[in-house]
Amino acid sequence: MQSTFAGIEIGKRGLVAHQQGLVTTGHNLTNASTEGYSRQRVHLGTVEPIYAPQLNREETPGQIGQGVQVSRIERVKDELLEGRIVAQQGGLGYWETRDKYVGLLEQVYDEPTDVSIRSRMDMFWDAWQELSLHPGELPARRAVVERGRTLIDSIHERYQRLSGIREMADQDIGIVIKQVNDLSRQIAALNVEIVKVKALGDSPNDLLDRRDLLVEKLGRLVPVTTDGRDADEFMVHVDGQVLVQGKIARAFALTSGPEDDGYGRAVWADTGDEANYRGGVLGALFQLRDGDIREEIQSLDTMTLTFTDLVNEAHRAAYGLDGSTGTDFFSEYPAVNNVAGNYDRNGDGQYDSTYIYRVTGVNRLDGQEQIGLAGTIRLSGPGGILEIDYRPTDTVGDLVARINTSGAEVTARLTREGRLQLRATAADARENPDFVIRHLEDSGEFLAGYAGILAASGEAGAFDWERPDAVLGLRTGGLDYAVAPIAHPSGWIEVTETVGRNPMKVAAGFGENGKPAEIGDGSAALAIAALRDRPVMVGSLATFDDWFADAAARIGLMGEQAERSAETQSRIVKNLADMRDSISGVNIDEELSNMIKFQHGYAAAARFIANFDEMLDTIINRMGV
Repeated sequence: MQSTFAGIEIGKRGLVAHQQGLVTTGHNLTNASTEGYSRQRVHLGTVEPIYAPQLNREETPGQIGQGVQVSRIERVKDELLEGRIVAQQGGLGYWETRDKYVGLLEQVYDEPTDVSIRSRMDMFWDAWQELSLHPGELPARRAVVERGRTLIDSIHERYQRLSGIREMADQDIGIVIKQVNDLSRQIAALNVEIVKVKALGDSPNDLLDRRDLLVEKLGRLVPVTTDGRDADEFMVHVDGQVLVQGKIARAFALTSGPEDDGYGRAVWADTGDEANYRGGVLGALFQLRDGDIREEIQSLDTMTLTFTDLVNEAHRAAYGLDGSTGTDFFSEYPAVNNVAGNYDRNGDGQYDSTYIYRVTGVNRLDGQEQIGLAGTIRLSGPGGILEIDYRPTDTVGDLVARINTSGAEVTARLTREGRLQLRATAADARENPDFVIRHLEDSGEFLAGYAGILAASGEAGAFDWERPDAVLGLRTGGLDYAVAPIAHPSGWIEVTETVGRNPMKVAAGFGENGKPAEIGDGSAALAIAALRDRPVMVGSLATFDDWFADAAARIGLMGEQAERSAETQSRIVKNLADMRDSISGVNIDEELSNMIKFQHGYAAAARFIANFDEMLDTIINRMGV
């Protein structure tokens, strides 16, 4: 039998339910500006009736209702849309970071015309051209020295700015890795709290919102995917690896070694395995530091080393006003003190490598002459050994061009005397040193008997850098080779003190038949000035003008791509965020409408209790004797 006071209980439930509705509405309104907050909705439902449909129930015309209750309070969330937003965050973080850093690179190359490297190099060539017209005058030599110094100063300035940007990216990598580790720990801690709340049968809406916000922030730093199928072990993956699993959060660390070029690599802290990122802020920073900025520095180093080496080559063979010869115009510092290029690469106290930058053959060649030989040249490349075939009908010039377009990390040219010269370029892999010839081999006789570089053909006569005294396998008797320079020549090359102190040692003429040049001989100065337009192979580019044009175009296109991609990705994320806000965001008008609804419901329940109280008062106090 139903209690006389059941109505009071029904009214009380109504008060509690509508009060909870008002509280939830207030919670929504006060968090309207909270980042990551999703509006919450109160679902009201009827309380279980007093009688169940069983045989022992009272004889009543129907089930007797017991009022209202809050069945659940849920957050309004589109999980599919949320997953799309998290997936797009990595792209947004990548392109925004790249756009910022490429903008810094553009500022490095956007130099005023009168102080740019190109204008100062033109002035340097002009000074040599002037010296060729007045080889007996000392002022012309002073002009060459001073313009050489101003050119080197500009090169140093660009190197320092590029190195500064790379250092900035390296520092940002350390900061971002700390942020990733911190966010991972916070997500794991929230997972523990969420599981506890769910175990009590409650819905941890605010904790879920906070976790979603952290995942979104994490997704901007590194590209992540989530897996919430197991409610007890919410998982976050990075590059197919588990980053967070329930209460467990893995961490990243930075490691460095001789093979890392002084910059750390990202590894998993628990296993030491290298971690790879293809997106996000961290992926962009690694790509910039170890890719784009490193390549810009390598390109500048290549140009500087090629330029100074060719000027020195001509200057050493020429004579100064005081009759001196064999003098370098620019300073050259070898990476190793051993004249054979022997180097202890693994640090065990024993020579294990040979660092050679340049090798010039013994025999004089004609670029238009057919080789008359067949074989395969094997040179070191970015991904291993590259093979370059040659046939009897090929000319020397054809084979030189084929080497330079093969993608090998070795370039070829014919010197002024017609000798074949092979030079190492910057290495693609960080573990390989720049400007070191790593492998030379010829199955035929071109590099051996024809050009006079290798002592023998085939694998037995190959030059390989991974052994000491590898130069002993080169041709003897007139062969010229140079030990690899100290890293980053664009940062340290200077005009030699010998030339700087005494401009009379600036060479202008080559002389004839081994005799010193006459005072009016300007042949050497003219040869150096002619380097401006000669195909000297600056890396994979033919001339210095090609290098300047390529550098400007490369940076311009890189900046355009980064700017457009960042703008496109930003719009995609904004559209998705706007769509999410329309679903999950707090609508003030809607919340005010709900407030009025719950207010009226609360007032109705209170009025019901008041009326029922009057009825009970009548029964209790006014009936009877």
